[in-house]
Amino acid sequence: MTKTVLLIEDDPQMQRLICDYLTEFDYGVDAFEDPREALKRFDRNPRAFDVVILDLMLPHMDGFDVCRKIKERHDVPIIISSARGDIGNKIHGFELGIDDYLAKPYEPRELILRIEAVLRRQGRSEKFQVGDLTIDPANREVKVEDFIVSLTPIEMDLLLCMLQKRGHAVSREQLIQAASLPPDTRNRTIDMHISNLRHKIGDDPKNPKYIRSQWGIGYKFIG
Repeated sequence: MTKTVLLIEDDPQMQRLICDYLTEFDYGVDAFEDPREALKRFDRNPRAFDVVILDLMLPHMDGFDVCRKIKERHDVPIIISSARGDIGNKIHGFELGIDDYLAKPYEPRELILRIEAVLRRQGRSEKFQVGDLTIDPANREVKVEDFIVSLTPIEMDLLLCMLQKRGHAVSREQLIQAASLPPDTRNRTIDMHISNLRHKIGDDPKNPKYIRSQWGIGYKFIG
C-alpha cells in the first residue's frame, strides 16, 4: 500500500533529494517550500497523509508553529528534519508531540528507516471507527456492531487500501496492486471483490455509507 508523505522543506536541493529517495521507495510525496501552502493542502484533507517530514527553519513560520497547527488539526505522525540538532530543540519537539527528530546532515536511508519505524508504531495502535464499522489494520480485523466480520485476504487488502486513501478515489489499478493480484487482473474481478466486501460490511451500493463507486476510476472510502 502506497504511503503518502507531506514534506515541508525550503531548501530546494534537500527537498529534491528527499523526494527522489522517497519516490524510489514507493512513497507518494507532496512537497512544499512555503509552510503556509503546506497547511492549506493539509487542511483540505488531513487524512490524506501518513506522515509529515518537517524542517524547522522555514520562511514565514517557524517549524514548531507549523507542528502545533498540524497537531491541532489531526494527529498525524511528524518527523522533524532540521539542522537545529541541539537537545533543547529536540526536547521542545517531543513536548509538542512529534514522533522522531533527525538532525541534518543525515543519510536519506536513515530517514526511510525512521519513517518505517514510525508507521509501524502507528499501525500497531490505531483503530478506525466509522459508523458501526471498526477496523483494526494491525490485526487485520473488522467488526460490524462489535461482531467480527470474516473477510478474505483480498477483501481486507482492498478495504485497507481505500481506508488509507480515505476521501480520495482509488483506481482499480491501485487496488489490484494493493491486493497483490496479477497485473492483468480484469476490472470485473475487482468489482466482484468489492461487491462481496460491501455485502459483508452491510454497505448498500445504491446508498453507500462506506464505499462509493467513482465512475470511470474505481472506488472511494467515504466514511
